[in-house]
Amino acid sequence: MSKVILITGASSGMGKEAAKKLIQQGHKVYTAARRIDQMQDLKALGGFPIQMDISNEADVQKTVDTIIQAEGKIDVLWNNAGYGLYGAVEDIPISEARKQFEVNLFGLASLTQKVTPYMRNAQSGTIINTSSMGGKMYTPMGAWYHASKHALEGWSDCLRIELMPFNIKVVVLEPGIIETEFGSVMLDNISAFSGKGAYATTVDKLVKATNKMYESGGTKPAVIANTVASIVNSANPKTRYRVGKLAKPMVWLRIYLGDKLFDRIIMSQI
Repeated sequence: MSKVILITGASSGMGKEAAKKLIQQGHKVYTAARRIDQMQDLKALGGFPIQMDISNEADVQKTVDTIIQAEGKIDVLWNNAGYGLYGAVEDIPISEARKQFEVNLFGLASLTQKVTPYMRNAQSGTIINTSSMGGKMYTPMGAWYHASKHALEGWSDCLRIELMPFNIKVVVLEPGIIETEFGSVMLDNISAFSGKGAYATTVDKLVKATNKMYESGGTKPAVIANTVASIVNSANPKTRYRVGKLAKPMVWLRIYLGDKLFDRIIMSQI
């Protein structure tokens, strides 16, 4: 059955690949991102690109209004927009930390608040929140990114049980290392904020280790696209999907080894 789907962060990577697949399956897919020029290929395939900054309240409201006016409903919301702010806690301005949370949590929450009433009235819907394996574990220089994803995990759990009586499913997606722009953005941030000064040695080692990890290859975005399509088309999806390179083993290590041993394993890699 064809569904009306809204995907944020769909101008590249996982969002774009999933949008292509869902359009091909016959769904009506609205894609939202700041870079609307990078979604024209989705329009050519039959998608409906909308320019939206997830941290801009007016943009968020306009996006929801546009879809409701055209379709009368939103069956699936995939909150996929986000980025990774990396650098030492000592070095990152609090203004940048707030921006990280505005995009990764508060903007997402605002959009969800605006979509939920329509799903509740329909007594049906699916909300997918893109967290990360980083929402379950941690790495050096990633405090604000990990904090935002840990917060999203808890927020999603509460949302799931609140919406359960209305037949609205809430799913958390926890990708591992995926071949997207995430790695390059992360390295740009960490070098800009902490590439010099007290943490320069750690940053240099972390950059080298990260480059080596990505050079060895990550998981293709198509794997995430297949997972999202499975969630969209399922009447009873799981609450969490941990997908992609290192996602399952790293979270397993974090859960079962304890803090100090996990710390040693992480630091041994840099």
